[in-house]
Amino acid sequence: MSGGASVVARRRDAGTIFALALAARLAVVLWAAERFPPTADGTYYQRIAERIAAGLGYTWLWPDGVVTYAAHYPVGYPGAVGALYALLGTHPAVAMLLNAVLGALAALAVHRLAARAAPRSRAVPALSGGLVALHPGLVAYTPALMTEGVTGSLVACAAWASARARERRPALAPFAVIGLLLGAATLVRPQALLLAPLFAGLALSGSPPAGGPRLLSPFVARAAPVLLTVIAALLVCAPWTARNCLRMNQCALVSVNGGWNLLIGADPASTGAWAPVQVPEACREVFDEAGKDACFGREARRYIAEHPGEWLGLVPRKLAATLDYCGAAGWYLHASNPSAFSEAHKVALGAVETVFERVVLLAALVWAARRPAQAPGAARRPSLAQRALDIARLALFALGVVAALHIHAWVGYIALLGLALLKGRALLRAPVLVGAALAVLAATAATHAVFFGAGRYALVAFPLLSGLAALAAARQEADRPAAGAPGATTHMPAAPLAQPRGSGGGSSDDELL
Repeated sequence: MSGGASVVARRRDAGTIFALALAARLAVVLWAAERFPPTADGTYYQRIAERIAAGLGYTWLWPDGVVTYAAHYPVGYPGAVGALYALLGTHPAVAMLLNAVLGALAALAVHRLAARAAPRSRAVPALSGGLVALHPGLVAYTPALMTEGVTGSLVACAAWASARARERRPALAPFAVIGLLLGAATLVRPQALLLAPLFAGLALSGSPPAGGPRLLSPFVARAAPVLLTVIAALLVCAPWTARNCLRMNQCALVSVNGGWNLLIGADPASTGAWAPVQVPEACREVFDEAGKDACFGREARRYIAEHPGEWLGLVPRKLAATLDYCGAAGWYLHASNPSAFSEAHKVALGAVETVFERVVLLAALVWAARRPAQAPGAARRPSLAQRALDIARLALFALGVVAALHIHAWVGYIALLGLALLKGRALLRAPVLVGAALAVLAATAATHAVFFGAGRYALVAFPLLSGLAALAAARQEADRPAAGAPGATTHMPAAPLAQPRGSGGGSSDDELL
C-alpha cells in the first residue's frame, strides 16, 4: 500500500469507526429517550444540571425549602449537562446525546492509538476501534446520566493526546492538551488526576528525542512536561476549587465525598460494594456537608489505623465487586423502568456483556503473555533468568485464563498487570495504548481497593482495555534499534511494542482527520 493510499485508508477507517460508534449509541438514545428517566445517582445529576441551567449554580433545594451550596458529587458532568440544558432544554435526551458523542470519540481515540501500535496493519486498529464502538456495556450505558462512560471517553482522548505528544517532543504544548483533558476528567471523576503524571510519562517514554533543548539537563527536560501536564490539569479545576473554599467552609479540589466513600469501604461488615454509610457517633451532630465528610474521613482513618489487617482483608471483596462483573447498563435500565427493561432483559444483557468482557480479557492476556521478541543477533539460547521469567509468565497466564473463565475475573486483571510487568524494559518502549490501558486498569484497581467497588467503576478502563486486547492479533516482531546504534537497520518493520515517533510510522495522518 502506497503512502498516499495508506493515509486515505486510515482516514476512511477512522471515520467509519466514529460513525459506527455514534450510530450504535444514537440508536440506543432514540429507543431510550422517552422510556428511561434518570435514576440512582443520575437523579441527582439531573436535578443539579437543571439548577445550573436555570442560573442557580450548584445548589440543593431541600424539602423544607432551604437552599444550600453543595459539592457532594463532582461538578464536571452536571456542569456540562447543565450548559447544554441552558441551550437546548432540560430533557434527559440532551444528556444522552452528550454521552453518545463522547462515547464515539472514545472509539475514534482507541483506533488512532492502535494505528500507532500496529502501524503496518489496518485490521488491528479497525478491530480495536470496533470493539469500543460496539462494546455492549458501553453502548447500552449511553442513556445513563452517570459519569463512568464519560470519564472513560475523556481518558481515552487524553491517551490519544499523549501519543501525539510523544511524536512532537520536545514541544511542550501537547502536554498542556493532556493536562486539559485530564483536568476535565478530574472534574467528572476526581481520581482521574492520578493519571496526569502517568500519561505525561508515557509521552516521554522511549529514547530521548533528537534536537531537544541543549541547555537543560535530562532530568529537567523530562520533569518540565510532567509538571506542565499536572499544572494544566489543576488549572482546569482551580476555579471550582476556589468556589469550594469560599462556599463550602472547607477547601476541596472537586467534591466532598471522599470521607463518605472511605468510611463505606472501612466497614468491617462490608461486602466490598456500596452500602449505606454507618454514621459514627462522633459525626451524628455534624450537619455541614463538608464538615460531615471530613468527620467521616477522620473516623475511617482511625478505624484503618486501629484495624489494618481487617481493612486489608476487605481488598479482595472490593476488587471482586469492581472487576468480576460490570452489568451497569442493565442495572441502570432496569432500575429506571422495570416495565420497559425487565429482570430477564437485565440478565440477558449482563450475560452478553460478561462474555464480551471476558473475551477481551483473554485476548489481553494472550498479548501480555508474549515474551518480547529478540532483536536480530541476540543469543538464541535463553539464560537461566529468561527461563525463570518464562515459567513465571506461563504461571501468571494460566492463572489469568482460569480466572477469566471463572467467577473471579479480578484475579485475571491482576494477572494481566503482572504479565505486563514481566516485559521489563520492553514495556517502556511500548505504544501509548499499552501503557495507558495498563495505567488506567491499575489506577482503577488501586482506587477501589482503598474505597469500595462497583461494577460500573470498571467502565472507565474498558475503552483502552478493548484496544489493548486487539493487539493480540498484531504480529510479534523485534524492537527496532535506535538510529545510529550498533546493529541499527533501516528496513526492519515496526513492532507492536515499538512506538513510532515523529512524522513516520504512519501516524501523521491524524492531522488530516
